[in-house]
Amino acid sequence: MTKPSHTPHGAEASPLGRPVAYRDTYAPELLFPIERQLKRDELGLRAGALPFVGEDLWNAYELSWLDPRGKPVVALGEFRVPADTPRLIESKSLKLYLNAFNQQRCASVDEVRALIARDLSAAAGGAVAVRIVPLSARPQRCSSTPQGVCVDELELDITHYQPDPALLSAGGETVSETLYSHLLKSNCLVTGQPDWGMLVVRYRGPAIAREGLLRYVVSFREHNEFHEQCVERVFCDIMARCRPLELAVWARYTRRGGLDINPFRASHAGLRPDEGMEVRQ
Repeated sequence: MTKPSHTPHGAEASPLGRPVAYRDTYAPELLFPIERQLKRDELGLRAGALPFVGEDLWNAYELSWLDPRGKPVVALGEFRVPADTPRLIESKSLKLYLNAFNQQRCASVDEVRALIARDLSAAAGGAVAVRIVPLSARPQRCSSTPQGVCVDELELDITHYQPDPALLSAGGETVSETLYSHLLKSNCLVTGQPDWGMLVVRYRGPAIAREGLLRYVVSFREHNEFHEQCVERVFCDIMARCRPLELAVWARYTRRGGLDINPFRASHAGLRPDEGMEVRQ
């Protein structure tokens, strides 16, 4: 396990990585926001002049509350946090916040949705879209594979396990393609615990060298950074090194603590990620 970073990152006082007493009634004060700009400064990104649009899609699988008669309701939650909000929400604090509904009586699904939307929007500093679907409504979720080329079977030697933009290159005629890898692994910025995921790169521009892209994806293997920050780093490095005409990057991270996080960043609003979840989610 790699050691957590000692560089200031905004999560030093968060509940992540230390014992916390669980609450089981509504407690919005449990949410712990982190300023995005602290890590964006490392990438040379200025507030108000981001080179991307996008969102962080959170899926919540452990959401429950009591109806007015005290009977539990269980549901799936979906939260969409715009990338231009000034703050992200630390994941353990969100888990603790959602678990605080466990013994809370709520009149309806709409009441729960409104409470969560209000609290997440206040924490992020911008409007967060919230969707709550009780399991009694029989929601369906399906996994899918991106319509593109998986680079994981390339035969090559790998020696870099910290992000190195110099591994990336592109050249030749303009192409439009989607490349993806299941080999993404990064580590929690605070605890150093592993985070696993799939990374997808969809672009139009000079052809990206696939061997270099795979080496670059694997280079995150000992890197400590939050999910959202990793995807922004990938986006910025590909833009700088490969100079695509348009670019979309997203990750499908496996769940931890009943949550999965799926950051998406694109060069313009017309680009969208595939909707299907990764098979490990």
